[in-house]
Amino acid sequence: MSKQIEPARYEPDGWKQWPGEDELSFQFVRVLAAAQENASTISECFQAASRMVPGDVESWYTQWQRLGKTSEGRADAAHAAGHLATAQNNWLRAANYYRSSEFYLMGHDPRRLQAFDAVERCSHQVLKLMNPIGEIVKIPYENGAHLDAYFLRAPQSDEKTPVVICHGGLDEYKDELLHEITRHAFARGLSLLLVDMPGQGGTLRRQKIVNRHDTEVPIGHCIDWLLARGDVDPKRIALYGASLGGYYAPRAAAFEHRLAACVADCVIFEMDFAPRMSKPDALIWRHLKWVFGKDDMQGVVDKAKQFSLSQVIGNIKCPFLIVHGELDFAGTDHAHKAYEAAKKGGVDVDIKWFDAEETGASHCQIDNLTLGMEYVCDWLAKKLGVDEAVVRKATPKLA
Repeated sequence: MSKQIEPARYEPDGWKQWPGEDELSFQFVRVLAAAQENASTISECFQAASRMVPGDVESWYTQWQRLGKTSEGRADAAHAAGHLATAQNNWLRAANYYRSSEFYLMGHDPRRLQAFDAVERCSHQVLKLMNPIGEIVKIPYENGAHLDAYFLRAPQSDEKTPVVICHGGLDEYKDELLHEITRHAFARGLSLLLVDMPGQGGTLRRQKIVNRHDTEVPIGHCIDWLLARGDVDPKRIALYGASLGGYYAPRAAAFEHRLAACVADCVIFEMDFAPRMSKPDALIWRHLKWVFGKDDMQGVVDKAKQFSLSQVIGNIKCPFLIVHGELDFAGTDHAHKAYEAAKKGGVDVDIKWFDAEETGASHCQIDNLTLGMEYVCDWLAKKLGVDEAVVRKATPKLA
């Protein structure tokens, strides 16, 4: 049903396409800001928004699907004509549009998997046009299962490459990370393992594997796989996690001491979803119940009690970075508590605050993702001992 809402406007924590529709406005900025990373175009995003009915998630699905199909068709045609750069760019945008289209569908909606298939189909085409070609891999997991992942080797990396294992949180998966971090990591000689953890991406959608609090287990499997390759520096493996991944990553680092560095982009110190029960119709519950593998809100709240860094954060042995926005909708208490607890435990911890004046003050710097990725990748390159001047000399220059 159509609603009367206030005109779109810019606020300190970013653009509000539909004031009063906070969740939808935030997710719109998520797609819009991806234009800075070549995973959307500004005009297409605003065109799609103009055709959406505020509050109507079906119109959200329809319009992003339309753009996904348009971009994929453009990519296919460009590829057939030998225009590989245009093809790659449009497949990258199509993947992001398809990703956004499925965002508010129920977990059991068959369109979820159909849209995700389209995301991966386009991402795989992007990987084929990378140099070196990106690898589609399956990380061996428990009971014959696997974790879906992409291994991307930086073009100018060392023979024994430094690698950053990257994962999202409640709703981000490897295919979104493909456009978010890749160019920033490559520019600093960092290779990547983009992985769908339990409760994410293909691992959730195809194998029905929900999330778990002891994330050192899946991360340990990722490290085992990397070390078995023979082209990875075993002393330069780092971990990056965003949003709910801001719990997953430091939790893993507290027990998996083969990591050389860890980043929590929006740290989650303790999970308490009980206050959200006052808003049972909030769209986020669709994700929470699906990812946590629970049928009701109370089940999510009860399981989330296991997800706490308070007793383990002091066990982190590697350098640890917390990145947080001062206007994050999750608040700032998590970051303050995590930083103080880590310092008290003797952890080598840094914290970076993004404020409204700088931009990037929103959750995971979604209002200016580029600033966040630049800072994170600079920090990782330093901690992993990368000489950026050497990397730049090895980078092919445009004619």
